[in-house]
Amino acid sequence: MHSIPGIYLAFSSVEFIMRDVSNCWLIRYSHANEAFMFLIVVYYCTFRGLHYGSYIKFCQLLWCFRTLICILMMATAFMVHVLPWGQMSFWGATVITSFVTAIPVIGQSIVDWLWGGFIINNATLNRFFSLHFFLLFFIAGITLIHSALLHKNGSNNPLGVDREFHFIFISLFFIYQIL
Repeated sequence: MHSIPGIYLAFSSVEFIMRDVSNCWLIRYSHANEAFMFLIVVYYCTFRGLHYGSYIKFCQLLWCFRTLICILMMATAFMVHVLPWGQMSFWGATVITSFVTAIPVIGQSIVDWLWGGFIINNATLNRFFSLHFFLLFFIAGITLIHSALLHKNGSNNPLGVDREFHFIFISLFFIYQIL
């Protein structure tokens, strides 16, 4: 309610939220940590599916929804990174959205739509703010569909791989990512 998605007031509004609004720092950090934990769970499930080969056998649709959730969550996290509108936010938005121009024919049109014009300005911040809000509901809906498919297909061990090896593999991957 206190956030202002405008290039001149966004950073000041985040400072106001963190310092002056009663207990809003707790809400902001709780929101960030909950989203991060959900992202870890999605990464874990994705790498578990890679390990067991879920994309090959009987769970292809489940795998597609899991991958879509992962991609949408990364896009939402990027949009949140841009919202405080500091130097890192501006250059992150410029560089990452410019990658979309690599898509043949429609890439530049998508970037112009994301930016709301030919440069990053208030329209960009408003779009990212709105997309962050609406993508969360879209992710929640896809997660419900994914849960229904998971309930239908099950989450067993289709390859018969030893569980200890599985946990060692995942642990080594996370240690590698941290380093």
